[in-house]
Amino acid sequence: MKNVRIGGVPEHFNYAWYLALKQGHFKPHDINVRWNDYFGGTGQMTKALRDNEIDIAVILTEGIIKDITEGNPCKIVQVFVKSPLIWGIHVAENSAFKQLSELKGQRAAISRYGSGSHLMAYVNALELDWDTASDLRFEVVKDLDGAVDALTHQKADYFMWEKFTTKPLVDQNTFRRLGDCPTPWPCFVIAVRDEFIANEKETLQAILKVINTITSGFKRIPEIDTIISERYEQKNDDVKNWLALTEWSQENISPSTVEAVQNQLLKLDIISKKLPFDQLVASLED
Repeated sequence: MKNVRIGGVPEHFNYAWYLALKQGHFKPHDINVRWNDYFGGTGQMTKALRDNEIDIAVILTEGIIKDITEGNPCKIVQVFVKSPLIWGIHVAENSAFKQLSELKGQRAAISRYGSGSHLMAYVNALELDWDTASDLRFEVVKDLDGAVDALTHQKADYFMWEKFTTKPLVDQNTFRRLGDCPTPWPCFVIAVRDEFIANEKETLQAILKVINTITSGFKRIPEIDTIISERYEQKNDDVKNWLALTEWSQENISPSTVEAVQNQLLKLDIISKKLPFDQLVASLED
């Protein structure tokens, strides 16, 4: 039995992995998958990949591309979710801020540097024509609970996180959402440590085949909206909206997408150099 360590955020996007594990789909391939939840998101997962704590990560596209350019020994092997991630821009319910323009120069809560909440603050600033050198300030809060504490107690002023994950906090009048900022690229990819790709190619191919079989029919699972609503404590109408907007992928990332992400990150001074496609992406085809 081959042990494989996989990490991802504990959100509805990854419910397909939960199903694969619960229903024992990896066992016929003699694979024992150990799933690790990363509440700290992308920055926490890139560190886990570097530290050999996990073999595979289901991770934000921009975050892993940034980290690979900085020496993380891994590659993208597939797009997992090809639709954009819709980041909600939140303030505390009792905050004085009423419009996005008022957040210019204020403190953005981020899970950690290099995380999606950090990188998307730059993308949002670019969209609003802010000066990313002077109009962005950051407060590290580690995770969603940390963000709630930081905004509630005025340690930070706004927070960007996936809008459907934070929707219950908006409904509870903990957060108020001022706007949205979709990623300009597919949101989640599957990244794998180089050593694992080299030594366990057949195992990796089997894992991807299992998860791709589930995601290709995910929306047709009976009562999937109700199941996700109950498991992740979200309103059924919100889950239906999320399902309508979300598209999974069974293909690898394209050179044009990698080029677009790197160009954007370079423009924002988030990365200092671009890498060739084959240093960021691995093909598993025989």
